[in-house]
Amino acid sequence: MNPTDLTAAGPARATTAVCRGTAVTMIAAAVIADVAFTGLGAVFDYPDVLEHPAAEALAAFRAAQGAVSAWFLALALGAALLAPVAIGVGRLSAARAMRWAVPVGIAAAVVQVVGLLRWPLLVPGWAASGDVDAFATANRVLGTVVGETGGYLLTALWTGLVLVALGTRFAGRWFVALGAASAVLVFVGVFSPVGLPLVDLANFAGYVLWSLWLVAFAIVLLVRARRS
Repeated sequence: MNPTDLTAAGPARATTAVCRGTAVTMIAAAVIADVAFTGLGAVFDYPDVLEHPAAEALAAFRAAQGAVSAWFLALALGAALLAPVAIGVGRLSAARAMRWAVPVGIAAAVVQVVGLLRWPLLVPGWAASGDVDAFATANRVLGTVVGETGGYLLTALWTGLVLVALGTRFAGRWFVALGAASAVLVFVGVFSPVGLPLVDLANFAGYVLWSLWLVAFAIVLLVRARRS
């Protein structure tokens, strides 16, 4: 074992409090994001509404502005929690891959928050003025390019770097297999603007698997923290 690698010793090398805090944050991130996504689907037909003409999407937002804005704030909070998760997970290994993973995870949180916050902060003004052009431009730049494409790429990259750093010694082959499968499917979302078939479905499945992986990761941390 590499003497600089803390993985084999598990979270015992980090403080128990940090491990528990990271685990709780992981679970919170997954639960908040999933609940907010479900809520947006119920009140706003999200994300399918983004495939509609900009004028229709803006009208749909205006019809349920309060609820939609609140759910997007919750979704942004879930995305933001990836930053402290990345910092906490970074303490589990001193491997080079983990040193890269920390800033990548923080960047993944930032781009997603930037993309999501356009809804509660900018879209209400465009909905009131009927500025369809500004709304459509923001969807392309802040939504598709920054929040979605950047978020998919960086989230997948962070997951891959964490798996490389921790390996199968951390929790077994299932941990690596589940994480790798989710990372690949999340990354597929980068090709969504091209319009390839099944890309959006694969990306959605990837995030479901990624949420499960994150919760499983948290459970492993909690069990090891209890033992240590």
